Amino acid sequence: MTRVSQISVFLENKSGRLAEVTRALADHQINIRALCIAETIDYGVLRLIVNDPAKARQVLTDNGFTVTETGVMVVEIADRPGGLADVIERLAAKGMNIEYIYAFVTRSGESARVVFRLEQMEEAARILSQAGVRILSGEEVYRL
Repeated sequence: MTRVSQISVFLENKSGRLAEVTRALADHQINIRALCIAETIDYGVLRLIVNDPAKARQVLTDNGFTVTETGVMVVEIADRPGGLADVIERLAAKGMNIEYIYAFVTRSGESARVVFRLEQMEEAARILSQAGVRILSGEEVYRL
């Protein structure tokens, strides 16, 4: 499976924390390729895919943030109604449990990129590859 590094940053749920993260990355020429935020009352988890994950992890750690790095899978799907459903149904049919997903589009009407975190990443990659779904490498995603 082609692994893409995702940076997760744990943030207190208070004004200005997201601005601090994005400014720290910007000041070190780190470009955000995709992101999502999951929140609770007290804290949030900011998930990022950036052009230089190792540097981002170091910069954020140096700035006092709690950071982890996780492997995710990024697939390319048709940017049309049902494109995502087709991929998810293939995984569901094989009993795959999706922990979370988020998506981004680089050009409307061409293709979308969907970030998956699953319990069985290798098996999911095999299922999707066999179905003709393109799985992007880290280098491809970081260069977008």
